Amino acid sequence: MQKRTLIIAGMHRSGTSLIAHWLTRCGMQLGEKLVEPGPGNPDGHFEDVEFLKMHEEILASNNLPKTGLTDGHVDAFSIYEKEKMKSVIRVKQQLYDQWGWKDPRTCMFLDVYKELIPDACYLVIIRDYRSVTSSLLRREFKIIDRKYLGRKYLSRLIWLIFRRARRRNAFYRINTEAYLKVWINYTRDILACIKKLPPEAFVVVNYDMLSKEDTCVFGHLQNKWNFTLTYSKFKDVFKENLIGQDIDINPYITNKSLLNQAKELQDELMGYMSL
Repeated sequence: MQKRTLIIAGMHRSGTSLIAHWLTRCGMQLGEKLVEPGPGNPDGHFEDVEFLKMHEEILASNNLPKTGLTDGHVDAFSIYEKEKMKSVIRVKQQLYDQWGWKDPRTCMFLDVYKELIPDACYLVIIRDYRSVTSSLLRREFKIIDRKYLGRKYLSRLIWLIFRRARRRNAFYRINTEAYLKVWINYTRDILACIKKLPPEAFVVVNYDMLSKEDTCVFGHLQNKWNFTLTYSKFKDVFKENLIGQDIDINPYITNKSLLNQAKELQDELMGYMSL
């Protein structure tokens, strides 16, 4: 039986955790040990700890944030880094006939993975840049909010009545443009990769449509890419109540050309949708 590998590629907050959750239910092997649930993903991130730690190590050694929330790049991979990636892949290939992984940071390493796993299949997830930026802002500010809400009554009251709204506005003003740049960076990396792939090696899926198109995606995985899976409804893992309302990011963007860049990249990537 031919070994099958699925690479789930998508920006942070694009629904990759949700899709990985769904595929796990369908029987896809996405890692022996997965990252625990957190504030932004109460059901779990469904990230293979081995890949996550490896990606974090590579980013840190290149003076980039471990979160991957950066518009920087890894300019060159060391021999050690490539050999470590090879060894992880080798073990997975020995253990499983079909397997895959999800970690948004993967988008920063797609060229290397294309070299190391030439016959991999790429499930690319796209979500509107405004929704992604909004989701990042909400998640990161929630960490600050939780810290103050955990204080004593009077401090908590002062935070809620006087300080929270002002602090949130300042946080959005400082971070919105940076998060949009990350979305642009990841989307450029995805486009650069899929342009080098044969059309049958990748599928681009709009996150917003998955609840209606899950059978099409499942059919492609099973019939076109020959993954052996058991269908499970995407709606069984999708929790609409966890989807927050988008923030109007425009007032917080000083470099308006970034909005045009994001729109153009989004339209270009969506042009590759075929399901």
